[in-house]
Amino acid sequence: MSEPNQYQLIEQTIFDLAPAFERVAVDNTINFAREAEFAIQVVCGSDYMREIACKNPQSLRDAVTNISAIGISLNPAKKQAYLVPRKGGITLMISYMGLLDLAIQTGSILWGQAEIVYASDTFELNGYDKAPTHKRQPFAKDRGEILGAYVVAKTIDGDYLTTTMTIAEIFEIRDRSDAWKQFLAKKTKCPWVTDETEMLKKTVIKRASKTWPRSERLDKAVHHLNTDGGEGITFAEEVPTDETPIEAVQPPQRKSQPKPDSTPDVEDAREVVQPEPEPEGCINAGQVKYLLQKFKALDLSDTAFDELLTKHDIKHVDTTITLVQFDALKKDLLAL
Repeated sequence: MSEPNQYQLIEQTIFDLAPAFERVAVDNTINFAREAEFAIQVVCGSDYMREIACKNPQSLRDAVTNISAIGISLNPAKKQAYLVPRKGGITLMISYMGLLDLAIQTGSILWGQAEIVYASDTFELNGYDKAPTHKRQPFAKDRGEILGAYVVAKTIDGDYLTTTMTIAEIFEIRDRSDAWKQFLAKKTKCPWVTDETEMLKKTVIKRASKTWPRSERLDKAVHHLNTDGGEGITFAEEVPTDETPIEAVQPPQRKSQPKPDSTPDVEDAREVVQPEPEPEGCINAGQVKYLLQKFKALDLSDTAFDELLTKHDIKHVDTTITLVQFDALKKDLLAL
């Protein structure tokens, strides 16, 4: 498959998701147009990820749809979540900062902070309902070996909740994860190796979240990481038996794409209205929504709006716009 065809397939796969993306949205600040741009930039910016996405487009659909279902953003400035290649597909990975942001946004906690404790540090736990004392030299070149990690969170009542884990406890969790097992077996890249500090913090945050006021979005994010993320940080003895997996929303399949070999374990009982067939060579409803959201975000004057449409011989922003017109118009919009 040539590179231009790969780009087109990835863009079309993502733009097709607009209806499903909106249908499962839990946070109206997560904008489809922006997240679509972030996803396209990441996937198309890597030859390896582009190849994987084209071979397994369903994994890309699931990853992008989960952005909306969880209520997290791919905005690189926020560092909440990323699209990464994993097990022959594209997976949504959530950072420890993303988990804390979700907990704060949903009102589970007022704020939270996770830190690593090294041998040269002085750490004192002042009770689980009080902030700990952690004295360290953050600019030291060598703070010694890692002893463990902790997270302290402040509740809406003004109390502190502190959770600690030793490095041995964290490594027990790491050793059970699929990512670590694959690293040992195949010497493939693994976040426990490339981003060890983040994984240590994420592990203790996951355990701490079990003691915080319940948040469905945070629960979904943790469950997603434990299953699709392959991190294996389940704390099985603490997980409720009625925990429900994230619903896998399957958008209608394009005729040009093969039907997935398997169906999701959880099917959406809501009726999906199939759109009317679109003229060949024209954009779909997802691309129309992308354009409308871009125009709204740019807040163009009526004159500027009309000039852009006239420049590309477009009468109305609907599915009569050709793919060639769409690509040219999108290029101009991104330049503004």
